[in-house]
Amino acid sequence: MDIDLSDKRVIVTGASRGIGHAIARAFAAEGARVAICARGQEAVSAAGRELQNSAQGVIARAVDVTDSAGVRAFVAEVADTWGGVDVLVNNAGQGRGGNLDTLTAEAILEHANILQMGHFRFVQAVVPHMRKQRWGRIIEINALAGTVPTPDGIPSVINRAACIALSRSLGMSLAKENILVNSLNMGWIDTGQWDRHYREMGPGVSREEFDEMVMKVVPVGRYGKPEDVAGMALFLASEYASFISAASIDIAGGMGGQIAYFPTLKRDFAAAVQKRNSGQ
Repeated sequence: MDIDLSDKRVIVTGASRGIGHAIARAFAAEGARVAICARGQEAVSAAGRELQNSAQGVIARAVDVTDSAGVRAFVAEVADTWGGVDVLVNNAGQGRGGNLDTLTAEAILEHANILQMGHFRFVQAVVPHMRKQRWGRIIEINALAGTVPTPDGIPSVINRAACIALSRSLGMSLAKENILVNSLNMGWIDTGQWDRHYREMGPGVSREEFDEMVMKVVPVGRYGKPEDVAGMALFLASEYASFISAASIDIAGGMGGQIAYFPTLKRDFAAAVQKRNSGQ
């Protein structure tokens, strides 16, 4: 299978590191022109310099996804420079934890403004350019927690669910204009955050023990890699996916409802380690 994305004009948000950067690298390697953005100019400029080794063209800008005017200006710059926009990968936005006892309504709304509205702002800005050419691909990077509610992490659960619903709605309403919209829902993709989760366990736990505990709910038995996501993004942006829209695709190593059991598994594991350390 030869996925030809040469000269495609691609925007990837949140692309200075992690999944977004892996996706941008993958498009660049296929000969696309790649525009990336993230909040910090220094980090996004460094990522842009790396992409110049393979991409047909690179634009790298600091953009705040909560700033509607800034989003529109960035998309307009890309479209004016390259004559349009073919692909949008809406990746910006991180998970946020919390429950009924620890959260405020304002905290959930703040997360929604970054995640839900950040995705909406970019779609609203690129669609006019895609309509002119009657061709576009929009790939929404979401999370499994949006399809399978978990007993903690309320902001991620409800805001990711809203993003997935938005993606499916747009995938139906825009398809007749040959603008296809699909959602990729991440399981546990290792971009370094699992190192932090491991350190949070405290002393007395080996990394092997921690990984074994985590993998009990992942049927494939390993963490996902950013490249696992990038490959599917390339496919959805290609002509091989020309009859796929409004799809919600889990990239989670077979994990589904098992994710809901993980908070309990983690608490039980921490308690067992504490008991072991105390010599009981």
